[in-house]
Amino acid sequence: MQVFEKVESEVRSYCRSWPAVFTTARGSRLDDETGKSYIDFFAGAGSLNYGHNHPVLKEALLSYLAGDNIVHTLDVYTQAKRDFLQTFHDVILAPRGLDYKVQFPGPAGNNAVEAALKLARKYTGRETVVSFTNGFHGMTLGALAVTGNSMKRGGAGVPLNNAATMPYDNYMDGQTPDFLWLRSLLEDSGSGLDQPAAVIVETVQGEGGINVATAEWLRGLQDVCREHDMLFIVDDIQMGCGRTGPFFSFERAGIVPDIVTLSKSLSGMGLPFALTLMKPHLDVWEPGEHNGTFRGFAPAFVTATAALEEFWSDDEFTKSVDIKATWLDKELDQIADAHPELGLTTRGRGLARGLVFEESKLAGLTCKEAFEGGLIMETSGAEDEVVKFLPPLTTSEEDFELGIAILRDAVDTVAKEHA
Repeated sequence: MQVFEKVESEVRSYCRSWPAVFTTARGSRLDDETGKSYIDFFAGAGSLNYGHNHPVLKEALLSYLAGDNIVHTLDVYTQAKRDFLQTFHDVILAPRGLDYKVQFPGPAGNNAVEAALKLARKYTGRETVVSFTNGFHGMTLGALAVTGNSMKRGGAGVPLNNAATMPYDNYMDGQTPDFLWLRSLLEDSGSGLDQPAAVIVETVQGEGGINVATAEWLRGLQDVCREHDMLFIVDDIQMGCGRTGPFFSFERAGIVPDIVTLSKSLSGMGLPFALTLMKPHLDVWEPGEHNGTFRGFAPAFVTATAALEEFWSDDEFTKSVDIKATWLDKELDQIADAHPELGLTTRGRGLARGLVFEESKLAGLTCKEAFEGGLIMETSGAEDEVVKFLPPLTTSEEDFELGIAILRDAVDTVAKEHA
């Protein structure tokens, strides 16, 4: 560990929670240099929905690289890009009746968000973007302005402007679904709220604590956007690519966003890859107006295409996620019921789940205890009060059961020592 502490910046974080040197990974397993095996319920913060080194995706990547195919492309035309665009249209967009143009904004989720915010402001000629309490959209300045976490916002070092924060669903004990407050602000010339360019929202807030918006609330939000000529942006970076069951997390809510951001598991292999999707009439970019050196990473096109073909040609993968989600929800409820003294509650959708601790510090202690037992998890929420579940969607029944057993033991230990 000495070289990490000597050379690497103090900004490092996950390695402090998991003090091991990892070497190999496959499926839902990680191994460290001592040979110890860990079950991964973190999945690269949701970047590995199909697990580590999925054999089909790995073979596609290795074959592409072995053929001396082009790797770095900026935004030039390539066969890899053509194959991805055609497959994404045929497998994802067309069957869902979605008509989106596809922008490659850069390699990471924050690039997709920055492009979405810039495009909304360019199209509407307005500056303000409405975001929500406990939302998280990235660490660059534009994305931070629409992020709720005060610690992350504080790292900006400059004022974060041109954003207005509104209460997320159930933030005020269920008092927000009718949107009376937002409508009043928009309709009152004395409210102090400038006419917004857009609203940006996560259907499930991952970093914010696995807060779930109801379909009714999301439809109401879309209605407000339509009524007041605001663009409706859904950030599906962590909750897309099947995390909640369907490919897009908003599908079952019956909404059609104007702009969608995707990243994380889009490449399928953990390779950097992001998209900003927009309705065709919004595509008002001038050539090169938003660009980046790594916006056309061909290896990610290849693995993303393979993932779409492998998992999304029919609805069987979604059905499997739904089955696993029902099982996981039941198991977490049983853990909560076994410890009434901890005031545990559960929440989530699909395979994005949270075990919520009444005393926030116990969530971190539980994750620490779980790591000692061979299970990798992280906390989320404003006070790090939520043990967050983002297991690979391909996790086997055996690894799920073992992982939950480790978690159960960890909660038992924390309850005995700290409750």
